[in-house]
Amino acid sequence: MSQISQLQAMDAGTRRREARTVIASSYLGSTIEYYDFLLYATAAAVVFPKVFFSGADEWVGVVAAYGTFAAGYVARPLGGIIFGHFGDRLGRKNMLIVSMLVMGIASTLIGLVPGAAVAGAWGAVMLVILRVCQGIAVGGEWGGAALMALEHSESGKRGFAASFVNAGAPTGAVLGTLVMGAFAALPNEQFLAWGWRVPFLLSFVLLGIGMFVRLKVSESPIFKAALEQEKAEREQAERDNTQPRQAAQGRVPVRREIPLLQVLRRPKTLIFTMLAGAAGFALQVVLATFSVTYAVSKGADRQGVLYAFAAASFVSIAFVIMGGRLSDKLGRRPVMIGGLVLFILYLTPMFQLLSSNNIGLIFVAFAVGLMIHSTLFGPLAAFVSEQFGTTSRYTGASLGYQLATLLGAGFTPGIVAQIFKDSGQDTAAVVWYLAIMSVVSIVFILLTREPKNNDLQAVRS
Repeated sequence: MSQISQLQAMDAGTRRREARTVIASSYLGSTIEYYDFLLYATAAAVVFPKVFFSGADEWVGVVAAYGTFAAGYVARPLGGIIFGHFGDRLGRKNMLIVSMLVMGIASTLIGLVPGAAVAGAWGAVMLVILRVCQGIAVGGEWGGAALMALEHSESGKRGFAASFVNAGAPTGAVLGTLVMGAFAALPNEQFLAWGWRVPFLLSFVLLGIGMFVRLKVSESPIFKAALEQEKAEREQAERDNTQPRQAAQGRVPVRREIPLLQVLRRPKTLIFTMLAGAAGFALQVVLATFSVTYAVSKGADRQGVLYAFAAASFVSIAFVIMGGRLSDKLGRRPVMIGGLVLFILYLTPMFQLLSSNNIGLIFVAFAVGLMIHSTLFGPLAAFVSEQFGTTSRYTGASLGYQLATLLGAGFTPGIVAQIFKDSGQDTAAVVWYLAIMSVVSIVFILLTREPKNNDLQAVRS
């Protein structure tokens, strides 16, 4: 029986159980990967300026630390291309295992990098190299996890299923911030000397858990069906030499084109997807980095701010999933645009709350900001992935998503910190910068087709 026939014959209960297993494993794997990736964001905000750039002015050190942070985002599109290529050729599952292995090893090694007092500038160089490895890994992780959840789910529940992958980001942020916050309770000298390193070293433990889960997940049925269709057409072509007619009729070519070339043949889809998602990542990373630094600079207790952000991130997890579910009802575009409009209106009061030196109000600032952002972030995984065809979906979704993170998040902390410094530490300039980015994304969401009802087996890049 063919893979397609098996899918059709599989009873609804079995499909639902398999989908739940895949969604749970994608969520857990994404949580572990984002624990590693976003832990770096927290460290860049509160540790790295003092450990690796200790001789510089305070805000110059912050900008430099955010530069190493940006290196991970620069590498993410490269990871999307590499893992996407092999994921579209060999399967989603194998690439997810490799991406987790790379991430776990790189994150563990970050905890062993010597500071400027021991290694001088070489410490920062090693930090950048390992951050690039993190970026390559997470660049491959997201696409595989999102596609596994998406391609195992029913058509009317794809936004809900894929949102669990994005829910891994705030869950990982909660975990990372709580662990870093616990060690931030140490005396400052001990925390900067060794305390901050322990959360990175714990990545090795999480790597073992993640690998155990990943090895139990089944391959995407849609991908396996596409491979079987290609195999059947190749065998048929060998028998009757009908390849030219098949190609003319629009069927999948016998010799498949390189996935990246399939994606680049429709550059508008890639560019629009990238620009549509950019502002969401800019807002996300400002909350995780600059906002933490800003609140601490206004006199708030560092550990209290980290715990406030962790608590707010925990609250936002449910809203990410709700955003994905809402997009199944209303469409991806209306929900995402609504989230961006609300965030533009919220930016000014958010910074006022962050500057209050009151942990309760700072928690409110983070919580409301992350809840609004979740409305945008929840549908994003499905919105991006549904734009591309089965045989190039891993490459297209990964590249579009990771280019959006590079444009929106990679350089934003450094740019925002520089704008803040040059404006005499006035947040109005920061608000304008983020608002303009949000408007640009709204325009490109409107220009991008609504993908909610696309047939994933029929769409071709």
